[in-house]
Amino acid sequence: MALIKSISGIRGTIGGKKGENLTPQDIVECTAAFAQWLRNEQSSRKIVIGRDARISGPMVNQLVTQTLISMGFDVVDLGLSATPTVEMAVPLEMAAAGIILTASHNPREWNALKLLNHKGEFISKEDGAAFMELLSNAEIEYASVDDLGTYSQTDKYLNVHINAILDLPLVNQMAIQNKKFKIVVDAINSSGAIAIPELLDKLGCEYVILNANPNGDFAHNPEPLPKHLKGLSASVLEHKADLGIVVDPDVDRLAFINEDGEMFGEEYTLVAIADYFLEHQKGNTVSNLSSTRALRDVTEKHGGIYYASAVGEVNVVQKMKEVDAVIGGEGNGGIIVPGLHYGRDALAGIALFLSHLARQDKTMSELKSSYPQYFMKKDKISLTPEIDLERILKVLEKTFEKEQYNTIDGLKIDFADGWVHLRKSNTEPIIRIYSEGSSPEHAEDLVNSMKKEVSKLL
Repeated sequence: MALIKSISGIRGTIGGKKGENLTPQDIVECTAAFAQWLRNEQSSRKIVIGRDARISGPMVNQLVTQTLISMGFDVVDLGLSATPTVEMAVPLEMAAAGIILTASHNPREWNALKLLNHKGEFISKEDGAAFMELLSNAEIEYASVDDLGTYSQTDKYLNVHINAILDLPLVNQMAIQNKKFKIVVDAINSSGAIAIPELLDKLGCEYVILNANPNGDFAHNPEPLPKHLKGLSASVLEHKADLGIVVDPDVDRLAFINEDGEMFGEEYTLVAIADYFLEHQKGNTVSNLSSTRALRDVTEKHGGIYYASAVGEVNVVQKMKEVDAVIGGEGNGGIIVPGLHYGRDALAGIALFLSHLARQDKTMSELKSSYPQYFMKKDKISLTPEIDLERILKVLEKTFEKEQYNTIDGLKIDFADGWVHLRKSNTEPIIRIYSEGSSPEHAEDLVNSMKKEVSKLL
């Protein structure tokens, strides 16, 4: 059981004791502190909220909603929704902020409050620090009875979101319709069960939906990793589908299955879409330090410059704006299209990927084989309070000082034929250890070697 407070919001497991888990008191305190901070920053008194389908969602929604009303804010509730839909709705509603109730890829016992600014983007590091200061120290002042906020609901923004995607210049609706793709979708019994059929209907695709009941009872671990997607792979083969699609519970991460049942690779979601994008619109790209080198290779092939950011959507977005990137995201299947909005968007990713696949006239496995082949290993070490991660990273930095390394987010060590990245997770009490090499065995060797180095220092 856990509770994590960070500059992006609050995340934890439902139940247990206040301050140790995500309890009603913690939810109310976080919401009230965010509202109080907004009073000092924004003139608008409107906040947009939405949630994924996890079981605790209705309870968390009511706590957040009533707290905001008690702070004098008008709540616009999108109900069951995708994270990118909420992000788009915030500026369209001219709201002060948004709150998304989702723990993203975490299992069913988790939930979280993700905090957005008035642009519908995750709040900055500086704003998050100011919010955290209020959460720790401020005395909250609630509104008087004459100044209470209001509550309204709307379900219009999914269509607004999808229509905006279809209007993107590089979404080739006609080419997709002509290909008549057959697709199997794993909607993980969450918001994707509502959003993805709406999109695929407009794209003219035939599809089968697995785990299509948005009741939050996840059929498997919701992180879109190969070990969790055996059912989807089998279904793609059973239905002789052209591809499989899987999203996480709040529809901001996207991964594909090839026609042969093998993973396309969540790291290659961004690579393929960037390849398509850069073919038509020259420019720069951004991904985080834990993402594949293949994006760098594809970007340079098209004459652009690749940049790396610290892990975290807000960091990727900041870097994208800084270098005027035309496409970017994270290797976990997160696609960010500046022409749409600055947030990871699985629905936009689906439309762009299918446009690319339709024009290539290749199978999924043929398309994957056309890209530089790197192999990634993702591992972790439990992080306990007595572990001094900063000390460990400093020692490792000294150990590998003759290699290229980067310390903007933990420690990334670049070798000639691969890399290793160690960093503290933003969402779980763990140390993440990612590597990439020229073969699966090479990537695993890199991780194991680094874990041995860490174990010496524990």
